Amino acid sequence: MRQEYGQSPDEFFDTVDDTDNVIGALPRSEIHRRQLKHRAIHIFWLRTDGKLALQRRSYAKDNSPGLLSSSCAGHVDSGETYLIAAVRELAEELGVKVKPEQLQEIDYAPAHAHLGQEFVRSYLLQGEFSLCLHRPEVDSLVWRTPTELARWVELQPALFATAYIHLLGRAGIRKVLGLG
Repeated sequence: MRQEYGQSPDEFFDTVDDTDNVIGALPRSEIHRRQLKHRAIHIFWLRTDGKLALQRRSYAKDNSPGLLSSSCAGHVDSGETYLIAAVRELAEELGVKVKPEQLQEIDYAPAHAHLGQEFVRSYLLQGEFSLCLHRPEVDSLVWRTPTELARWVELQPALFATAYIHLLGRAGIRKVLGLG
């Protein structure tokens, strides 16, 4: 769903129980207001030169405006799978069109307060792709090696979205990024 703002309050997402089973569907605004569990994806894009894309979130976003985060992130729409949401979000936010098999799942995080009560599946995208940023959602991309990123987060955590910092601490993501 492309819009002129950072997000649409009219989007519908599935609500889920403590084990990520769908129990209903509600508008985005209601899910966030009531802090209900729901689903999201994050994508870590590594170019062939070893640099990772960091997205500076649009200043129009209702969550973490202007902060750095994963290359691409978004909610899973009602009735959608995590993988299809990842493919859709890449196209919507970055203009990067990929096939599902080009994404490698690298982590599955349970819902947590630092993740906005979202169950999160994270994917790795590798390679070179042309892009076209959707400005209402993405301010810019910044490229750093994973080692540079880890040091930057350590020195200036206030520049990064809380969910991103949480995901960077997860073993599966750290392993794939070569952070031990």
